[in-house]
Amino acid sequence: MDKLFETAVFTRKSVLQVLESLTDEQRVKIPETHRNSVFWNVAHLMVTQQLLTYRLSGLPLCIDEVFVERYGKGSEATEEVSDQDIEFVKKNIVSLSDRTRQDYEKGLFGNYKPYMTSTGIELTSVEEALKFSAFHDGIHLGVILSLKKLVQNKVTSKKD
Repeated sequence: MDKLFETAVFTRKSVLQVLESLTDEQRVKIPETHRNSVFWNVAHLMVTQQLLTYRLSGLPLCIDEVFVERYGKGSEATEEVSDQDIEFVKKNIVSLSDRTRQDYEKGLFGNYKPYMTSTGIELTSVEEALKFSAFHDGIHLGVILSLKKLVQNKVTSKKD
């Protein structure tokens, strides 16, 4: 599990570097060829990891429910994002992975409720959820890197 947690933190640090390398406008820009922004993808990673580990283990989330509504699966991305949301994500994208590791090492994830992902993978334990979360983060890192290129090249957004 050590390598899994190391990989998760590395991926989150990579995502944070991309987020910090962009202007506020670039972070939230939704290119006309896409349905969401760099920022939405990063926030979505935080929400998904929290839901797959904490919620399915019957534990309270480390993020607010409003955040889940804004950036969870099926939510609609917008270019209207508060400075507070951006700062919260920048401050917590890596630390939430560290906290999950600490909580895992404390044995807090005991009563896991099985869950079928939208990709058809059934998760039956927190270990499976952590592995899936790392896979999910990797997919979104690829999307984030593609979006970064688009927004840095001044591609027109849906609202332009």
